[in-house]
Amino acid sequence: MPSTLNLAISSPSHNLILKPNQNFLLLPSAKPILSSNRRTTALTTTALLSSNKEAVLKDFHQHRALKVISGLQNFDKTNVASVVTAADKGGATHVDIACDPELVKLAIGLTSLPICVSSVDPTAFTAAVEAGATMVEIGNYDSFYEMGRVFTSDEILKLTKETKKTVPFVVLSVTVPHMLSLPDQAKLAELLEQEGVDIIQTEGGKCSSPSQPGVLGLIQKASPTLAAAYTISRAVKIPVMCSSGLSAVTAPMAITAGAAGVGVGSAVNKLNDVVAMIAEVRSIADSLNAKKTVLEDTALRSYL
Repeated sequence: MPSTLNLAISSPSHNLILKPNQNFLLLPSAKPILSSNRRTTALTTTALLSSNKEAVLKDFHQHRALKVISGLQNFDKTNVASVVTAADKGGATHVDIACDPELVKLAIGLTSLPICVSSVDPTAFTAAVEAGATMVEIGNYDSFYEMGRVFTSDEILKLTKETKKTVPFVVLSVTVPHMLSLPDQAKLAELLEQEGVDIIQTEGGKCSSPSQPGVLGLIQKASPTLAAAYTISRAVKIPVMCSSGLSAVTAPMAITAGAAGVGVGSAVNKLNDVVAMIAEVRSIADSLNAKKTVLEDTALRSYL
């Protein structure tokens, strides 16, 4: 049985004890000291924060991230619980929920996956991070488009700067609106990278109206976000997450286009029961794993 650990935070002006379930990402700059019965190890806060970020970003760096999205304005606990369970059991790497502390606590009770919270209000992130969220997202604008609300590049940059001040040590993902032309999407992505954003997320499913059924229709549905992923991934060095309108058919195409991961929402959260949700997540996860195997085999053959 491991010994009990206490995390003491000390600095010239602070002498804090990390309370149970308190997220160290919100603590002031300080020098943590990890003590046990056997040894006391001094660690810098920077090292702790870097380690936490790396853990959240690991699957993006491996080009295998799969984030399941419940919806920015979905506060239905039953549905959110089903989506989180599906992400956990279906093989996802991250789960994205509305920015609400109670939903975060609910999700933590159901999964050990990194939990991302989405909002367009930077002041809402603090409470969610205190509750245990390890990633924040400015985006998932689809519900706003339905109300006629759009977001400009200047507005998104302002939200980004405010968020960096509010939760500076948390992994930050920002969605680039599909309403912008592809060159303007790339330009905004470059500016967001300069602001210290960790992940760029694409979108486009809402603006696509497939004219064909079946596989062809699925490809048509995904074409705007695939085009954005291709364009943006060549403009920035940070990971790009391709999201909106994807399926098991098109998720591997996103990785080929240059994305480091994919995000799926309505393909999962609109299903009627958790078993169907798990099956859909598993189908998408399997398609990504198959793509990874093909890439590895290709790399091996080129080496030989």
